Amino acid sequence: MEVKKALFISQEIAPYLEETPMASWGRDLPQGIKERGAEVRAFMPKYGYINERRNQLHEVFRLSGMNIIIDDTDHPLIIKTATMLPSRISVFFIYNDDYFTQAMSHELETVLYPDNNDERSIFYVRAVIEALRKQRWSPDVIQCSGWLTALAPLYMRELFPDDPSFREAKIVYGLWDDDFDTPWSERLGELLQQDGISEKSVHDILGAPVSHTALTRLALEHSDAVIQCSPHVKPEVLALVEQSGLPFLPYPGEENRVEAVSQFYQTL
Repeated sequence: MEVKKALFISQEIAPYLEETPMASWGRDLPQGIKERGAEVRAFMPKYGYINERRNQLHEVFRLSGMNIIIDDTDHPLIIKTATMLPSRISVFFIYNDDYFTQAMSHELETVLYPDNNDERSIFYVRAVIEALRKQRWSPDVIQCSGWLTALAPLYMRELFPDDPSFREAKIVYGLWDDDFDTPWSERLGELLQQDGISEKSVHDILGAPVSHTALTRLALEHSDAVIQCSPHVKPEVLALVEQSGLPFLPYPGEENRVEAVSQFYQTL
């Protein structure tokens, strides 16, 4: 498959956040894929830590302004954008006062924010989907990175299977050593059903706290391929990949990761 357009839905992207392995991947992979001739766009949350003036963020009014309803509560969506240098990739930032004002990416899994990570993930994923549909942009590959993006394959495949923005895209889920200690609320399955997700898709998580492994299983069930982005991934997660039978790229190492991923995309 020739990749002409690639979308990156990320939890972290440098230089907007500190240089963690995930943030560096969030920068280097989109830049590398663009250098190989693809049109690239990227999404990430606009965490409270990100300095808008220093990073030259500005609001995209044609994409902002809608409300995303979660559990009968309206949550206003604001989308801002910046140009990532030197590649000049458009990065779109998803923002909401309730979910991202005080949070840093690494704090989402701590005791400071364990109570609504399920809602935060739903909001982020739905916001990205609505923004893409408004842009009428149809990527060939959609790369999801970080557990905050784990619900994206489910929403795209279950609720928008015939939407031009996602119909032909191959969804690739990235595996990280990013386990969280506090399971997500047992309400996740109920919240997903409120959005129109079928009981069949959420049967395994209904009425039970959702672990990192259960969330990964949900992502893999609706993805087309898997990449191991971290050298250390839990054995039970790798076992899920083997059981899935999905095309799988093991950890490619740091030096050749962009080329390895680029070649992997071509095989899908």
